[in-house]
Amino acid sequence: MKKEEKELSFEENIKKLETIVKELETGEVPLDDAINKFNEASNIAKICDQKLKNATDSINKIMNEDGTLKEFTVEE
Repeated sequence: MKKEEKELSFEENIKKLETIVKELETGEVPLDDAINKFNEASNIAKICDQKLKNATDSINKIMNEDGTLKEFTVEE
């Protein structure tokens, strides 16, 4: 995984991923380049997935009155 990919924002990574997908969808990318682009896209997707999981974990916590955090759960 490239260092620069980790430093990009979620939105920048999504745009980069969309660009790669559009290039691959044309069918005009040579096979070796297509494989490299596919691998790059997979790495970007993993980065985005991890950022979403981290955001979800942060959002799903509620601060107690004493300042501690607890998991947010919906009771049915």
